[in-house]
Amino acid sequence: MAAVIPTSPLRASGSLFGLAYGDALGKPTEFLTVAEIQHRYGPTGPRELSGEPALVTDDTQMALAVGWALHEAPSLTPEAVEPLLRQRFVAWAVSPDNNRAPGMTCLRACAELTQGVRWQDATVIGSKGCGANMRVTPVGLLDVDLDTLAGLAQLQAGMTHGHPTGLIASELTAYAVFALRAGATLPELPALLTERALTQRLVYRERWLGDLWQRADSRSPQEFIAQGWDECLAVLGRLTNALSQADDGGDPCRATGEGWVAEEALATALLCAVRHADDPVAALARGATTAGDSDSIAALAGAFVGAAVGMSAWPSGWADRIEYADQLATLGEAWD
Repeated sequence: MAAVIPTSPLRASGSLFGLAYGDALGKPTEFLTVAEIQHRYGPTGPRELSGEPALVTDDTQMALAVGWALHEAPSLTPEAVEPLLRQRFVAWAVSPDNNRAPGMTCLRACAELTQGVRWQDATVIGSKGCGANMRVTPVGLLDVDLDTLAGLAQLQAGMTHGHPTGLIASELTAYAVFALRAGATLPELPALLTERALTQRLVYRERWLGDLWQRADSRSPQEFIAQGWDECLAVLGRLTNALSQADDGGDPCRATGEGWVAEEALATALLCAVRHADDPVAALARGATTAGDSDSIAALAGAFVGAAVGMSAWPSGWADRIEYADQLATLGEAWD
């Protein structure tokens, strides 16, 4: 059944802009220690955009690549979407603007995609880096049934990151955005995602993934995909445990991981978003004040909070200052 989208305060725009804002705030802190970040920005981390425009990283660039592929697709089927994702990913890889410390997994896979290799053979089969889900937010903004949402999320992830946990963390990230836009609250998300994981644990989406499981030398497609669900269930358990305890104000990565891999990026971003559900900018700042992959954590935290609250979550002057504002606005308007 398709989502029933409530009257919304521009939730799609809020999510896309929130992703870009978090990305921009986390960009200069990604390779700093928490002590260095707090020395530079104060104890609560960065809370103001810097630069005209405020620059983003490959996180936002690739989210836009996914967004435009979905926007241009004549139908939301693997046959229609895969060539457009391939085209957008390859264009990103060779763009002179691809100078924001891009991930090696994405670059390796895109080099193979450029040669016309089947995506199942182009992907880096053992990688579950967060590049798989830092870019999936646009999938969660579509008004589609959950099977299509899952297929799209896993396909766009699998084209570069072939590890099952990269696929599943991407699906759960998209599902979180989808659920928030449809009216779920941030505190409800850990339980909703856990329920989704338990019900889908053995579902291998062959129509979308083809023979990807065979590349991993798994004994069956079910064994392959269950690994991804199990690793995500484990980190969701850590998230739930962290949220049951008082917030110590420290680095959220200590509870749910540094976010370099997909399931940790999802969980740590959710931790920031839930902890600061009533202060969206604080959610971004908390994600940017970590010893881990700060831009990706803050970007996903912004996508979650923006989907829950809408554009009103963000300072009014920021929309004119962020890089790629015109593209974010166009896609947001199309899906609001």
